[in-house]
Amino acid sequence: MDPLSQGIVGSIAAQQVSNNKKIRTAIFIGFLSGMAPDLDIFIRSSIDPLLAIEFHRQFTHSLIFIPFGGLICGIFFYYLLTKRLGLSFRESYLYCTLGYASHGLLDACTSYGTQLFWPLSDARIAWNTISIIDPLFTITLIILVIFSIIKKKIIFARLALIWVIFYLSLGYLQHNRAEKIAFSNALSRGHTPKNIQVKPSLANLLVWKAIYESDNKYYVDAVKIGLKPKIIQGTSIKKLNVVESFPWLDLDSQQAKDIGRFSWFSGNYLAISRNNPNRIIDIRYSMLPNEIHGLWGIEIKKSAEKNEHVEYFFNRENNKNALKKLWKILIN
Repeated sequence: MDPLSQGIVGSIAAQQVSNNKKIRTAIFIGFLSGMAPDLDIFIRSSIDPLLAIEFHRQFTHSLIFIPFGGLICGIFFYYLLTKRLGLSFRESYLYCTLGYASHGLLDACTSYGTQLFWPLSDARIAWNTISIIDPLFTITLIILVIFSIIKKKIIFARLALIWVIFYLSLGYLQHNRAEKIAFSNALSRGHTPKNIQVKPSLANLLVWKAIYESDNKYYVDAVKIGLKPKIIQGTSIKKLNVVESFPWLDLDSQQAKDIGRFSWFSGNYLAISRNNPNRIIDIRYSMLPNEIHGLWGIEIKKSAEKNEHVEYFFNRENNKNALKKLWKILIN
């Protein structure tokens, strides 16, 4: 999720083993420890643009790394701050470890994919129960943490934890409802759906993006889960076929290898951009849930050298108009 949400949830986790006298310290170092795993964004290369997406949410987010991540944060904050405040190293380590541990688990609740079981597996875990940015989830937690700071009462941390559990559970229920509706919608078209995925659209649990594969095509629709479920019909696109789309590509080249790496990152939800035949997009993400408008992708160059990497790009066209359309879907 976004860094603010990660920090807030980290502070809430740390508070659970604190007391009223030490609650502010727990909030502070829990907040920073909750954001610490995202320091992996500094692992990047000017030559290889896919290195960053391979390492983001990798070892720093793994369950097996939690004790080590907590230890690094614990040592840092103990000698920088908590020792002077009279906290033991054990307390500093515990606050930091709980804050750190919350990060990977919360990220796994989103749709981006988190390597929770690295190095045993490189599977990108995505439970698809909350959007990467969700103001209702985060603002409620911020208010409760502010009360914790002002009142110095653990009760607000307990209420915040209840809110986290409630909201993520609601997301799980909404996800299941959306998945069932998406499956029925595919059957109504006479399709035999494969690889159905539903994910919350930006900043809400009401409208979901549904993707499924049938006959080498991806179909994308929006599913609104309110009192009366509703399908907002979408569009379709042909599934990527590398040999067909790039007959000139040397399959031993670095570009071909990079396509495989990007396919792993994207769960193989790849297609050729409608605006540029040399661009491969990740169709899982778009501002509008019933459209295919990849927010990122890679570009293949016919003139590239054998050892040259692909180009990684972001696509942020017409975001304001898309947000207006999403708002209309939410309120109608």
